[in-house]
Amino acid sequence: MEFYKYHSLGNDYLVYDVQKNTEELTEEKISRICSRNFGIGSDGIVAGPYMKDGKMYVRVFNPDGTETEQGGNAVRIFAHYLKVCDYTKRESLVLYTKSGEVEIRYLNSEGTRIQMTMGCLSFSSRKIGLSGPEREAVHEYFNFGGEEYDCTCVSVGNPHCVIIMDQIDREKICRIGKYSECAPYFPERINTQIVKIQDKNNIRIETFERGVGYTLSSATGSCAAAGAAFRLGLIDSDVMVHMPGGKLWTQIDENWNVKMIGSVKRICKIELFDDFFTGR
Repeated sequence: MEFYKYHSLGNDYLVYDVQKNTEELTEEKISRICSRNFGIGSDGIVAGPYMKDGKMYVRVFNPDGTETEQGGNAVRIFAHYLKVCDYTKRESLVLYTKSGEVEIRYLNSEGTRIQMTMGCLSFSSRKIGLSGPEREAVHEYFNFGGEEYDCTCVSVGNPHCVIIMDQIDREKICRIGKYSECAPYFPERINTQIVKIQDKNNIRIETFERGVGYTLSSATGSCAAAGAAFRLGLIDSDVMVHMPGGKLWTQIDENWNVKMIGSVKRICKIELFDDFFTGR
């Protein structure tokens, strides 16, 4: 099995080319491969390109082996792989994920700086997978670990719980995230961001992803945080999202469609030994 390791703002993924590899990815194998101690180590695997009816599909897996609906950093990483491996020579293309289509535009000749449309933000409890009657999930009060938080939930193809705070740090998001990820309000689990508003065009976030844990950056999390803060009237529609791993530019239009710009970086090419999955 051959992989290409990338990172985007400290969020690292393995690219698995299904046109060049024949081994099927299973939850058990993905979990072993992504292990920081017993495998290659990564925040997930992005697999493709799968071709169907003239469309190019990509799948994104969490390090616990579960498949996620969307992954902004992962899909941008895969878009760069497609360009350098000559799957595309165009300046733009459309990729299909579990949550729908995304538009990719390469902003430099190397394909390392990429604009990506993330679709339409939704605050609908049904699309988020929030328990209870259908409603707009704005200013919802949830209890995580014995403390109540004012939350706004948003779907960017995958679900997010966003909490605006005066002070944020890694310890705080990890303390909240271990409870919010599997809280009964979210039967399908949820990603969590805590957000500090710096000014109308800059926010800082810390992220705890379902199936992953603490991450240095998240593209869908950035879009969700920007969307929630914009919905609450705290920022303008164009905002730079600052994360421990770097920064990502987001823009929301009048129909709540969101796009973002970020960079990717190649790390290495890795081939697993034949006996990798035997023993420990």
